[in-house]
Amino acid sequence: MNERIIEISEISPKDFWGPQDIHLELLKKLFPKLKIISRGALLKAYGEEEILDEFEKKFERLLKFFSKYNRMDENTIERIVMDSGQPHSQLQNDQILVHGVSGKLIKALTPNQQNLVKQVEKNDMVFAIGPAGTGKTYTGVALAVRALKNKEVKRIILTRPAVEAGENLGFLPGDMKEKLDPYMQPLYDALRDMIPPQTLEDYLTKGVIQIAPLAFMRGRTLDNAFVILDEAQNTTHSQMKMFLTRMGKNAKFIITGDPGQIDLPRKVTSGLKEALYILKNIEGIGMLYLDDKDIVRHRLVKKIVDAYKTTEDRPDQVSIEDIKKEKVEK
Repeated sequence: MNERIIEISEISPKDFWGPQDIHLELLKKLFPKLKIISRGALLKAYGEEEILDEFEKKFERLLKFFSKYNRMDENTIERIVMDSGQPHSQLQNDQILVHGVSGKLIKALTPNQQNLVKQVEKNDMVFAIGPAGTGKTYTGVALAVRALKNKEVKRIILTRPAVEAGENLGFLPGDMKEKLDPYMQPLYDALRDMIPPQTLEDYLTKGVIQIAPLAFMRGRTLDNAFVILDEAQNTTHSQMKMFLTRMGKNAKFIITGDPGQIDLPRKVTSGLKEALYILKNIEGIGMLYLDDKDIVRHRLVKKIVDAYKTTEDRPDQVSIEDIKKEKVEK
């Protein structure tokens, strides 16, 4: 009896087989002439050579489908096994960046977000500038995940400058990772939308995805990587220059930031603002400016951004009573 061994890599076997291994049981029914055994990440099939060849070809399609869409049901399995066409061609949509967890479709939702996608496809380094809630980081992470899934890069590196923004990290409990993880939480949140939990945990453990403060980038050469510097408005001159010169071969860099939310000391120039001025005429570097029309969070976020934008002076000298009075008059 012939044997074929297939390894399930880069995805979680538990998620792939479904609850109570229902997908495995269906495969056994669809290939009754084969003996199919699953052991962790290894699948063994026994039978005639011709049937094994057909089984392996169909199984590779199943793996590719699950890797791309992060989901699979019994109808999908039957369709892929029973026909020779491409599975679910109706889901092939250029606007979809990533098929996220539980079938969530991650798209560029606004014209500027779609322009960000085009800029990244055209340039190896892109600056995405805009206020909170415009999706610049989320879209960037989606592009990074897409590149990893398409094997265009070997790793994703996400980083932020560890500016304390009014809180003293030194007084927080735990080691350095435990102190910094909450600050990196928005990056984790985006990844959890796009990559199944077990796969994400494996990627983080193996270093395929790395999330670290900007200081940890010093001395490295970042090649074969999709790299995102988030909250770049809080970099200094030396930090920004250090980061930009880490770029290695086959690398994509996205730098995101909001010049309206700088947490640096007053007399320190933002490395982001400086870089936008210095690099504005360099070919191969894209610069994109998002605005309040791109805000995709709660409808109040747009109003809040607009309100802060129209306040030219800080109301340090205005009393609470004056504010209450003005509100009542309105």
